Amino acid sequence: MTAPDWQGQVDRPTRITLLRHGQTPLSVDRRYSGHGDPALTELGRSQAAAAAQRLGARDQIDVIVSSPLARARATAQAVADVVGLPVQVHDGLIETDFGAWEGLTFREAAARDPELHRRWLGDLETAPPGGESFAAVGARLVATKRELLAQYPGARILAVSHVTPIKTMLRDALGVGPELLFRLHLDLASLSIAEYYPDGGAVVKLVNDTGHLS
Repeated sequence: MTAPDWQGQVDRPTRITLLRHGQTPLSVDRRYSGHGDPALTELGRSQAAAAAQRLGARDQIDVIVSSPLARARATAQAVADVVGLPVQVHDGLIETDFGAWEGLTFREAAARDPELHRRWLGDLETAPPGGESFAAVGARLVATKRELLAQYPGARILAVSHVTPIKTMLRDALGVGPELLFRLHLDLASLSIAEYYPDGGAVVKLVNDTGHLS
């Protein structure tokens, strides 16, 4: 038991620190990067190393989980090498499947499927051709969150993932509508933090922090 916080909570929360992966060639060109598996660029590796140094200096991680994609696993491994923990892969943290839009820019996808792309930008149930809707990603991430909370109650978890999963986790913790997915910006190698209490309460304590990259 600890002293109560401002919400009256006295039990230790489970903290999930959400780290977006570092730069890849697709992020340089601002292309949709879902289940494709590009490696980190040299800058991306430097970004991962900077995040690792920050997290290691603060001694704030008990468990590291990562998306199965190479760019996330490499970012997670950079942290693991500093803090001395193994990386556990969790498929639920994978990025949205952009289907036929994988590797395209916003304009290229909009030109290929103008009506579908326009609808996708405001409708969680709409999916790219052969891809995954944001609603499906949301259901996947809620299940992933529940698994992590059940497996690591009270732990300090580092989850290395991608833009849409991180936004989805933050949206869930805040209990807000879908607008957050379309209005929140997350930088490469940024840090966000959500805490979950045993009674079901949640708070967001950090969003898109890139102080370690300056």
